[in-house]
Amino acid sequence: MYTGIVQAVRPVSAVTPYPGGNTYRIGFTPRLLDGLELGASVSIEGVCMSVTGIDGEGVTFDAMDATLDRTNLGDIAGRGVVNVERSAKPNEENGGHDIAGHIATTAEIVEIVTDAPQSFIRFRVAPEWSKYIFPRGFLAVNGCSLTVAEKQAGGETGDVFQINLIPDTVERTTFSLYRPGDRLNIEVDHQTMVMVDTIEQTMGALLPRLLAEHLSKA
Repeated sequence: MYTGIVQAVRPVSAVTPYPGGNTYRIGFTPRLLDGLELGASVSIEGVCMSVTGIDGEGVTFDAMDATLDRTNLGDIAGRGVVNVERSAKPNEENGGHDIAGHIATTAEIVEIVTDAPQSFIRFRVAPEWSKYIFPRGFLAVNGCSLTVAEKQAGGETGDVFQINLIPDTVERTTFSLYRPGDRLNIEVDHQTMVMVDTIEQTMGALLPRLLAEHLSKA
């Protein structure tokens, strides 16, 4: 589990394709390396990945094609750096919210401003995932715990959401490197997803019975 508080933005020194996926080599700081072991889970741009190698400051991770299809990891070579967060320890303060690192979908950036006091990102989410995102609700974007500010209905193309960014968030993350058309990794709040699905299933089961009772009384 993670908290969504990005600990560092670190350089990607190599991306090596292999049949079925990519290997990423990322430079870690001494603090990020402290206690790191093979097999440990690390959030890379919000994606939960396992350490496959440690060579000095270089740490490697493998991403299979299924992960590349669901996330924006296939695009990170062009930016050269990634958000990094080590997995949370039980006794540590959680300044964000509980994040699993399991990306639900990617969202296309519609508009982004990161060089002004009132910075923000507006992005479009596919309809099947939009129903889990609400204004003032939690959302993990590229592994960063953020609050949804606004929602605009987008019909069949998907709703558009806005998140506002304080200067400190812009400085400590990779958001300033993103542009309109780029994809963001989105992890919806799991509890919200369960609640929405439960309500939909309950109403779906009740409606036919209620309709039948109404017609029988007509």
